[in-house]
Amino acid sequence: MVSPTEPLVGSPTPWSYMFIRWLFKFVLKIFYGTIVVENTENIPPRGTPCIVCANHSNSLTDALLLVTSIPSRRRNLLRLTAKSTQFGKKTFTSWLIESAGTVPLKRRKDFPDGQADNSEVMQHLIEAHALELGDAVCLFPEGMSRYHPTIAPLKTGVARLVSDVLTRNRHNPEFEIDVLTCSITYMHRQHFRSDVLVTFNSPMKFTVKDNPELLAPIDFQDIRELTAKMHHQISSGTLDAPSWRLIRNAKLAARLYAPLGTTMSLGDYVRVVRTFLEAFKVAEAPRTDPGSDGDNVSIEQEAREDAKIVQLGRDLQEYQDQLVRWGIKDDRIRRPLSRAVILYRLCIRAVWALVLVTISLPGLLLWLPVFATTFVAVHQFKRTGPVWDTWDEIAQYKLTYGLISGLAVWLLVVLATFPVALFTVPLVPAAMWMGLRWMEGAVAAGRALAALARLLWVGKPALRGMRERREDLHRRVMELALGTLGLPADPETHFAEAGGWEKGRVQGRWASKAKYFSVRRRRKRDWNETLRLYDQVDYPEGED
Repeated sequence: MVSPTEPLVGSPTPWSYMFIRWLFKFVLKIFYGTIVVENTENIPPRGTPCIVCANHSNSLTDALLLVTSIPSRRRNLLRLTAKSTQFGKKTFTSWLIESAGTVPLKRRKDFPDGQADNSEVMQHLIEAHALELGDAVCLFPEGMSRYHPTIAPLKTGVARLVSDVLTRNRHNPEFEIDVLTCSITYMHRQHFRSDVLVTFNSPMKFTVKDNPELLAPIDFQDIRELTAKMHHQISSGTLDAPSWRLIRNAKLAARLYAPLGTTMSLGDYVRVVRTFLEAFKVAEAPRTDPGSDGDNVSIEQEAREDAKIVQLGRDLQEYQDQLVRWGIKDDRIRRPLSRAVILYRLCIRAVWALVLVTISLPGLLLWLPVFATTFVAVHQFKRTGPVWDTWDEIAQYKLTYGLISGLAVWLLVVLATFPVALFTVPLVPAAMWMGLRWMEGAVAAGRALAALARLLWVGKPALRGMRERREDLHRRVMELALGTLGLPADPETHFAEAGGWEKGRVQGRWASKAKYFSVRRRRKRDWNETLRLYDQVDYPEGED
């Protein structure tokens, strides 16, 4: 319990935590092309007891992302929790988890004999570890990491923890504990150089004085209501869907509505996709029987609107399937090119890809052992189980094996060049980064080269028919966006003006060309881009 007059200052930051935070901030920035963090001003300051909750779809990577996304000036320490089965092993992952001061939690699926009792752990977490010292604790209320796109029903543990902390400090009417929900959206969670959006939502503040309903003895309905509010906050900031198919359709609808690519900020892009996603979800959801008192005319009208949206989703899926079969993007249909322009651009892209591959070769030779080690490790791991049970840990495996093998390459090169090690210590990581940076450009040029060649192969008649099909879809998408969803009528102006440094591209010919050669990162054209020679729009089979 905390004295009413005793100020909370939080626990000191262990050196191991600071080292791990610095190390994985560096690793995450290499693995993911762009990490956009929104609303850090919502993070309660140090000294305020706080529980940080987020959706959990990427195993240990989610926790590392939260640790590195919270500015140290706001919170010096985020106390993590992890499944108990990851502790006590002679592995790098186990050492990493334990060194960060992570608290072990038992999951029921890991203890089918009924031994998954976390009451002592939670009590220790309250008293000795964090909350009553003014620290922040990270919990994932889904209770598991999952690959499927639906946020699992939240466990009531966070709400019960809030109740326990308030009850223990009921003598102090001003005692406050905050619940900070966070929405994490991965464009492609396990793919190298994809993008991530981290959005901190408005904190929910609870005090002994203002929330007597959470003091023991408590009505469990209040616990359920708090849990439902947390679920709503988390899901409202990310893509929560019953199937990947709906997310795929919503992304295409957003692209038809606002074909801005990365001149639209990642946050705006995710919110527009989510707006279309919610419309598709509602249209496909079964309607409850309104009974005899229902307005039959209104019900029939809603049913017709739902049928139109469902049909739009089917047509979008067929259109995207055809694009995938041809290996081109919607942008190639929207802005047709003459055969002469295609041939000219083919030559330019081929030369540019060759130049970039050539200058990136020294760095890529250093990357080769890292890529090989990571590929073998992930390939072996995938064989241990089905998609739904293993794919949420792929990014974790890539990060850990990539880090270990990358450090090994750096150390070996430094030792091999010991007489000039003073120079190779900084030059090796610099060469690796520049090799990766220009390889991204080469892959993008190769991707464009392949798409242009396919345009010639498809032929004008087929492209003309596809363009007519797109015009019809665009008209229907705009009707849905403006007439039903209330989105801005001029998206290309509205969203192009919003956002700042986090955009993948910049406005203006000179600024765009200059930023293309940025050492920091490549200016992407599409938020769905990864380090692939093809456009990533699909998900692996068997994921739903």
